[in-house]
Amino acid sequence: MSSRAPRSYPMAPEPTDLPLLRGEAFAGWLLGRVVVGAAVWVLLGAAAGGLLALAGIWQPLVAGVVLLVLAAVSVRVAALVPSRPVPVWAALALTVVALGSTLWAGLTHSEQVLPRRDSGSYLQSSVELSRGHDRPIEIAPESVGGAGVLRIDGVTLASPAFFEVGTPDAPAIQPQFPAGPSAWYSVAWWLGGAGATFWAPAVLGGLAVLAFGLLTALTAGRRWAPVGALGMALCFPLLHVNRATYSEPLAMLVLVAAMCALVQATRAARANDAAAARYAAAVAGALVGAGVLVRVDSLREVVLLVPVAALAAAQRQPHARALVTAAGVSAAAAFGLTWLTSSEYLKSIGGSLLPLVAFGIVVVVACVVLLRLGRRRGVPNLALAWAPRAGAAFVVLVGLVLASRPLWQTVRQSAADPGARVVAGLQLRQGLPVDGGRTYAEQSLVWMSWWVGPIALVLALVAAAALVHRALEAWTSGRALQSWIGPLVVGLGSSVLTFYRPGITPDHPWADRRLVIALPTVVLLVVVVAAVSARWSTHRLPVWVGVATSGVAVLSLLVPTALATWPHATERVEDGELAAVQRVCTAFRPGDVALMVDSRAANEWPQVLRGQCGVPSLSTTSALRKDDAALAAAVAQVRQAVGERGGRLVLLGADSAEAVGALSGGQVQQVLDTTVREDARLLERRPDHLVTLPLQVWVAPAR
Repeated sequence: MSSRAPRSYPMAPEPTDLPLLRGEAFAGWLLGRVVVGAAVWVLLGAAAGGLLALAGIWQPLVAGVVLLVLAAVSVRVAALVPSRPVPVWAALALTVVALGSTLWAGLTHSEQVLPRRDSGSYLQSSVELSRGHDRPIEIAPESVGGAGVLRIDGVTLASPAFFEVGTPDAPAIQPQFPAGPSAWYSVAWWLGGAGATFWAPAVLGGLAVLAFGLLTALTAGRRWAPVGALGMALCFPLLHVNRATYSEPLAMLVLVAAMCALVQATRAARANDAAAARYAAAVAGALVGAGVLVRVDSLREVVLLVPVAALAAAQRQPHARALVTAAGVSAAAAFGLTWLTSSEYLKSIGGSLLPLVAFGIVVVVACVVLLRLGRRRGVPNLALAWAPRAGAAFVVLVGLVLASRPLWQTVRQSAADPGARVVAGLQLRQGLPVDGGRTYAEQSLVWMSWWVGPIALVLALVAAAALVHRALEAWTSGRALQSWIGPLVVGLGSSVLTFYRPGITPDHPWADRRLVIALPTVVLLVVVVAAVSARWSTHRLPVWVGVATSGVAVLSLLVPTALATWPHATERVEDGELAAVQRVCTAFRPGDVALMVDSRAANEWPQVLRGQCGVPSLSTTSALRKDDAALAAAVAQVRQAVGERGGRLVLLGADSAEAVGALSGGQVQQVLDTTVREDARLLERRPDHLVTLPLQVWVAPAR
């Protein structure tokens, strides 16, 4: 039975649209509002969290009221984006996949409490924000023995992912990453403690799966939404980040929702609805730009929006200016707020940001020059004729170059880089030639093949080349840009840049975090192949041929992906670590000050004790620990300063009892001796298991 779409569901129609069936308009409207509204709320909440934390008032009551107001604003903003009808059965199936993804990630969530990698760092930053309500974290000098203690050479408040800022008289700690993820995870901590916080990434990841299903419906075809969502949900690297307190679950939701809005903006422009196109483009641009609040790498996607806007501007489409303006303004504001909350981190990654800024300048200048030349002189007919084929050939060439890199390239970084020492240690333990300078960046496409299989990569390359050919053919013939052009440019561009330079310590599955945009891009391209195959075969061949062709394409993605993920289906990384931390917390009493005296203690425990246990904590630098006499003298000074204020200095070691015993007179107590299971950290093959991680802690009062 068919019906008209209610007027309350603003839609961007297509000339090929069929009459609507009952419920299709509402299903598409509801999916769009949930996806875009959730993404807008995530970013508004991230901005509010950063601003209120700077003011020292990120407290449950204040945050609750602000977030409720922002939720209402998000609903209004989401209403600016037109919707598309979705079959009711497809919407229900998509919802089931998203809920299943949420439950899967939540029930198998990690317990990465120690800040050994980014998820633990985000968790500890969130715990501190939930309890201290400010950022940077102000430290009372008297709590650690006075300002004089912080003037002792080699004694510090800093630890990995937590920078010491300020002066000895007014010290503070600045967490490493943007405040957005910490703000939202701190809300989860208020609502339900550690349990709710561990589930929060799963919920956000489930929303990202829902958003990706909607994007699949908007690009590949409305009935393909569940297939796209299932392909994304099965990818282990995406499941892996949804199990722990990373920034990626938030970033994926925001970016995919932005692409949905961008598709609708382009579709509205094709339908000559200028107002709707501008509003939707502004929402899309703002989402991409403000994504910096949750993930600094989002600057790359901001740059990639420039050629999308340039293509639209070349056709004088109404949404071009709104898209680039919203992206630029929101990115600048988000970067400014991130600088205020995480300036030390941004300084530390300056070597990565500067090339990105240079790339952005080149892209902007090139687009402006080409636009002006095109308008003044036009494009030569020969170039117009060859552009589609040249574009498709270029895509294939780039794919072949990336795939062949392991045959002719070995990428290295400076052997003096701290990451090089980590890589060298992993190589030694895994029986590989020791070459710590290797980044393994040339293997990035191999990493992709581990998780989706080589056939899916080939199909994705074919689809990408065909879509570029089709887009350039439409552009050169003067036809309006296809609605999928934005996701194509952003997805392919971001993927290629990631393949070229992953920029991460190359142990797996850790390094596979870098594939969180590339993997969904491949999934979507393969689904496009299946959808086009089905439509093409239906018009030219028997129905069963179309079903078989599209089925083979889908299975070529889903089967290898499921097989690669299967060994990790029920694993729980570092399960038991929360209980281990709680046992260490009970070893301290009011008035204690903890001092880390060996390498592992300094790397893992200062912020955990300070934030989660409420124990004032100090650490020692590696230079001080290498000088036994200087270390003993520093311990004596700190012990005296803490004692004069009625406290007790407790030494903590996590490598062995040796350092604690030597500095305490031998009264050492082992308060933790357990094991958890961590990721395998492999360099040259796909991980398929967890390995044992011993956790040991020794403490003793300083004498």
